[in-house]
Amino acid sequence: MTDTIYRISTEALEKQVREWEEGEVAAFVKRAPERKEQFFTLGDIPVKRTYTAADIAGTPAEDIGLPGRYPFTRGPYPTMYRGRNWTMRQIAGFGTGEDTNRRFKFLIEQGQTGISTDFDMPTLMGYDSDHPMSDGEVGREGVAIDTLADMEALLADIDLEKISVSLTINPTAWILFAMYVALAEKRGYDLNKLSGTVQADILKEFMAQKEYIFPIAPSVRIVRDLIAYSTRHMKRYNPINISGYHISEAGSSPLHEAAFTLANLIVYVEEVTKLGIDVDDFAPRLAFFFVSQADFFEEVAKFRALRRCYAKIMKERFGARQPESMRLRFHCQTAAASLTKPQYMVNVVRTAMQALSAVLGGTQSLHTNGFDEAFAIPTEEAMQLALRTQQVIADETNVTQVVDPLGGSYYVEALTNEYEKRIFETLDEIDERGGTIKLIEEGWFQRHIADFAYETALRKQSGEKPVIGVNRYRLEGAEEKLHVHPYDPTTAERQISRTRRVRAARDEAKVQSLLDKLVATAREQDENIIPVTIELVREDATMGDIVEKLKTVWGVYRETPVF
Repeated sequence: MTDTIYRISTEALEKQVREWEEGEVAAFVKRAPERKEQFFTLGDIPVKRTYTAADIAGTPAEDIGLPGRYPFTRGPYPTMYRGRNWTMRQIAGFGTGEDTNRRFKFLIEQGQTGISTDFDMPTLMGYDSDHPMSDGEVGREGVAIDTLADMEALLADIDLEKISVSLTINPTAWILFAMYVALAEKRGYDLNKLSGTVQADILKEFMAQKEYIFPIAPSVRIVRDLIAYSTRHMKRYNPINISGYHISEAGSSPLHEAAFTLANLIVYVEEVTKLGIDVDDFAPRLAFFFVSQADFFEEVAKFRALRRCYAKIMKERFGARQPESMRLRFHCQTAAASLTKPQYMVNVVRTAMQALSAVLGGTQSLHTNGFDEAFAIPTEEAMQLALRTQQVIADETNVTQVVDPLGGSYYVEALTNEYEKRIFETLDEIDERGGTIKLIEEGWFQRHIADFAYETALRKQSGEKPVIGVNRYRLEGAEEKLHVHPYDPTTAERQISRTRRVRAARDEAKVQSLLDKLVATAREQDENIIPVTIELVREDATMGDIVEKLKTVWGVYRETPVF
């Protein structure tokens, strides 16, 4: 009886909407036309003039559910920010370990609750600071790390059992992870009390960011080994941060950011379960990293749909039994690609809006961009204001008092449903075409990202996509005056000097013996590469030592360009 009444009510509502469209709307539009015939989200999903209960009448009640309950659409935890705010994790990284350590301490003094680390290009790509390929890049776009001594300087006087540490690095992630573990053991910490993450999501590098060293198969094997090692030794640590952020920053649509990230998840879970590890033993420590873009409601819906899709994938595809294995947790960053040099203080407003959508979408951790990041590494002033942006949202707006306050919005629920549908359609297509790795090799993902990036560029050029200060409300002839973060010219000299001191003082025979052990381990597909890497960094092997040795076993990856 109730279903019949509800169906009649929905039919009556749809009739009312039709009459409204044909009556009041048609008459009003005749006098005052709308700005466009059709409106779309930033991700090209068409949106209606208004939404009603009829638009979500077919949604199963259990798909919306309650916070902290499968499928976690409304949030991974039942009380969310009523218990504890998200981790405020401003990223930092420049110069040497000592330089970045000072920035960490400044941010912690300002109220930051976790630290996040950017590394320079040589570190990302596995070159020591004194390698010819590192010339001009040491400490410029992030902190330089060659040896365990650098990691000690980076995390000096920071209690690793109280402050969670995020390491944003991918092709050489396992080496930085090994240094982190070796440092923790040297200080006498219990590894099971350490929290944080290493990004380590190598597949999105092949798709989007293009920071890779080895071919795909051994690169994925390293990720597998990281997850397996952490499962056994570090029960609070997230051994991977599966990242849609860089897919988005490479130019993808929000839909492809979401779907491609879940496609990568599927590969990693399959690889770890092949070792005989039960999905419920490691899935609770999988973590994600997404962007919060400019389309406010689309981002909220994207985050809600991602939680629902992840829960269903883990339960239905992989047979997870524990709720913790189906609970998607994510770090979020406001969109660096949206920042502009013209009228750069407008970036403060952009960042605030993007941060608010991340919070209303239920993020567990957040980085807000500095207003000057379109120019250089952010200054302390910019980072302080970015952190204050989060603190205002947390402490002044009261949006944290209600869990999923936009839940039940006809528009948000309809858009969440649309995202879920399109994500699963994309994943089905990937499966039908042969899977993620095959399609990376064919350039399928790369083409999708490039196509959307190109269309976006055309829309900005034509003015169809507004960018305040760039293609709208320009200040012609305005000169932007800004104090930017300076690059210290002594950085490379200071960094190289320490690296060479460490090399000169180490037991070279022991390092070479361990490098031979590394090669033997790499050749055995079922062996875990993490323990020998920890041994190596303990004995002051450099990152370059390890990477160059593995190149002799695995070679390097060369992408077939996509046009």
